[in-house]
Amino acid sequence: MLKNTTEILKVINEHAQLKKLNEIVCEFDARVFVIGGFVRDIILKRPSKDIDIVTDADAHALAKIVASHYGIQKIHHYKRYGTAAFKANGIHYEFVTARKESYQQTSRNPIVTPSNFEDDILRRDFTINTLAIELRQPKFALKDSLNGLSDLQHQILKTPSHPDKTFYDDPLRMLRAARFACTLNFTIQEHCFEHIKKNSARIKIVKQERITDELQKIIASPQPSKGLYILDKTGILEYVFPELTRLKGVDRIQNVGHKDNFIHTLKVLDNVAEKSSHIWLRWAALLHDIAKPQTKRFSPTNGWTFHGHEDLGSKMVKPIFERLKLPLDGALSYVEKLVRLHLRPIPLTQENTSDSALRRLLFDAGEHIDDLLLLCHCDITSKNEKKVSRFRENLKALKLKLEHLEQRDHIKNFQPPIRGTEIIDFLKIKPSKQVGDIKKKIKDAILDGLIENNKESALAYLKKIAVDRKVD
Repeated sequence: MLKNTTEILKVINEHAQLKKLNEIVCEFDARVFVIGGFVRDIILKRPSKDIDIVTDADAHALAKIVASHYGIQKIHHYKRYGTAAFKANGIHYEFVTARKESYQQTSRNPIVTPSNFEDDILRRDFTINTLAIELRQPKFALKDSLNGLSDLQHQILKTPSHPDKTFYDDPLRMLRAARFACTLNFTIQEHCFEHIKKNSARIKIVKQERITDELQKIIASPQPSKGLYILDKTGILEYVFPELTRLKGVDRIQNVGHKDNFIHTLKVLDNVAEKSSHIWLRWAALLHDIAKPQTKRFSPTNGWTFHGHEDLGSKMVKPIFERLKLPLDGALSYVEKLVRLHLRPIPLTQENTSDSALRRLLFDAGEHIDDLLLLCHCDITSKNEKKVSRFRENLKALKLKLEHLEQRDHIKNFQPPIRGTEIIDFLKIKPSKQVGDIKKKIKDAILDGLIENNKESALAYLKKIAVDRKVD
């Protein structure tokens, strides 16, 4: 973070994009300000690809002037809100006519009336996003009438207006508070936190796509658990992700308890976040134990068990993705697979594990075997450091075994060495279920190590099948 006003002014006055914008808007006869996240991120030394510009005059006219200098013809106009936007050189520019906003109880879409810059900053979500730089000036100055710089330096999230009004009017701001808290590692002011709790049920009026966008940003953050704990403590999580809240708590029978699967899940998610930015691997971590509440059983002999939670959990992934409007393509099948397989590697770390079992894991996990092993590594959250160290060393040894086996047998991206048409021609049979059964027999023979994974061995095995079945 830039440390003081002198340093900030030096950086903004030397900033190439600001200087370019300043040259362009000089021909515009009205006040023009760069505001919000772009200014905040300059001070925090973070990259930003969004520039928000506010003017007391016509934002559409200003957007046309700026766009023409970048050779952009297509501008998106939103007359209802007095905004215009376009992309140039990888930067998203949004222009807003300074305004006041009022809201109806059933919608977060504002009714807007033109106003001035001083009123406009009061409708912003947090004071750290009210910082602005006025253009059309020989020297830039930081506009900070709401002490946003002090809050930025103290890493505090506060609202420019009363928090009850801020969060009631636009409930999405409550999710944004959780998101900024974990992406910037800031603290939500206690007064604001209490009003998020008070207004948590208002999140129900927000469109799912906007909720999911914020959830994605929380999950993609350096420490996702921070944002999710905030959503839980404020009561919002129950509305946006009830399956997660059902993981909370510890049951105890005959003085035997189980771990809190909510705390465990968020720890696993943070563990994955430390090692990978892969968003869908993080989702797999978040959902890996999602079916434990439904599969929880207690027996005096074995204590608490969650048998089958991996299979049921895998089946729960699609309905969750559908409700959250997450992609139902490769991302879905990837998460389903990792949830279904997340218990498989640990038992295979034993020394007497057969090559056949290892081949079947390679076959089932396919190209995602490394991600699966990483998830297993991160799933070890015991407080017993010796136990954790032993399990992780065993997983490293398993990974080496699998790599050696893959180099020899090429199972990970398995393709049948002979096609169904070749089986039909070789055995002189008609297309039928029998062809699929024979292909499965050949695959199983390869995975069991009975034959090598090549065409010659498969054809020899096919001849044996023919003799056994007296087909030839």
